[in-house]
Amino acid sequence: MAVTTRLAWKKEKALQKLLGNVSLSLLYKSKVHGDSIEDMVQKCTHQGSTITVIYFYRYVIGAFMLGHYPELDNYSEESKSFLFSFRENGDTIETTSSDLNIVAKIINRELTFYSHYKDMCSVFPSTKTLKLTSSLKLLLKLRFSSPSTYDECEVFRVEGIKDNPGYIRRITGVTQRRNMLLNDLRAYKPCADLVSKIRILLLGPVGSGKSSFFNSVKSVFQGHVTHQAIVGSDSASITEQYRIYSVKDGKDGKSLPFMLCDSMGLDEREGAGLCMCDIPHILKGCVPDRYQLSPQKPISPKHPTFITSPSLKDKIHCVAYVLDINSINNLSSKMVEKFKRIHKEVLNCGIAYVALLTKVNNYSEVLEEDFLNMNRSATSQSQVMNVNKMLGIPVTNILIVENYASEWELEPVKDVLILSALRQMLRAADDVLEDLPVEETDEIAAKIQLCM
Repeated sequence: MAVTTRLAWKKEKALQKLLGNVSLSLLYKSKVHGDSIEDMVQKCTHQGSTITVIYFYRYVIGAFMLGHYPELDNYSEESKSFLFSFRENGDTIETTSSDLNIVAKIINRELTFYSHYKDMCSVFPSTKTLKLTSSLKLLLKLRFSSPSTYDECEVFRVEGIKDNPGYIRRITGVTQRRNMLLNDLRAYKPCADLVSKIRILLLGPVGSGKSSFFNSVKSVFQGHVTHQAIVGSDSASITEQYRIYSVKDGKDGKSLPFMLCDSMGLDEREGAGLCMCDIPHILKGCVPDRYQLSPQKPISPKHPTFITSPSLKDKIHCVAYVLDINSINNLSSKMVEKFKRIHKEVLNCGIAYVALLTKVNNYSEVLEEDFLNMNRSATSQSQVMNVNKMLGIPVTNILIVENYASEWELEPVKDVLILSALRQMLRAADDVLEDLPVEETDEIAAKIQLCM
């Protein structure tokens, strides 16, 4: 009879991606193979790197061990480890540290994890008890008493892992970086409280990934892949309405302090794609949400929904030029000229800007060295310089992402790139808001005061 795991499919997939698209093979299940430490060791030693998973009613707690499982009362045997947890209400993984400074040993019939010679976590298989320090509970965002009785314990062999502490250190570092970026963006407030939400306009050729970027941002904050904005690969723009999208922090969470504005794709042909005459009105905040765009008929001040006196909150605060990194060298002279005309208008309006390069096939290369250096691979660096020369955008404002397109599950590396790009857009917008003329900021402050 086959032994089946209790680990939920989504959590298994999240763990596999956390460790670099590895596969997991069940070695030990306490309810089948026995609750003694001897039963566990017999099934798990000399199997290579493993994941030990302990199940509670509301939480899943686990440990990755690089190298072989520790043996009974072997004081010299140490397995480099990191600890993680899942919350029952989501698929977010919390890890202990960005490096493998935790070691595992089996002494006195208990599996214990040490950090700097201090006991952080102990598993007592015979009594199905787990003991955690207060500091570890805080790191893993756990809320239960210690020691506590668990339901079950399983151990998996990790197949396809790189037996390299530096590799695992970078993986856990990416997860921590992702969580730090999420916390930063959740706590973000626009500069000087001049506006409650930053508006970011996504502009780019048909199929460059504008709508997919919005979907990707929403997916990260929702905790699962979602496709609210319609995307496609047709030669004509799928997006026909001007959309102003809010993003919520979780399904029922509060709206975050930014909006992503999606528009019809740019087309090199005259009379096709986003009408160039609409762009100044969009930048100035005159175009309402869900306005039906027309390549041949730009919006007019006489249109019944035209916003005649837009305030600062209605205006675009940052423009993101969205480009497929694989098609930059193939942009026609007409398309480049359109971008230059748009960029001139953006500069005249005093709006922040960035370039967003999408469809980066080698995005996982950020794990090979320092994942914070996101533009350093040879291919992406050359394309960054091409955009720099073509549009005159500073290299620091040229961002790289890989959107969620056909995937079903989130990936920490993609999330880091997406969140880092979003944070840079907000910082660019803040710089412009902070540099507004004193008389303009005073006028806005006076209006805010009147409304209080």
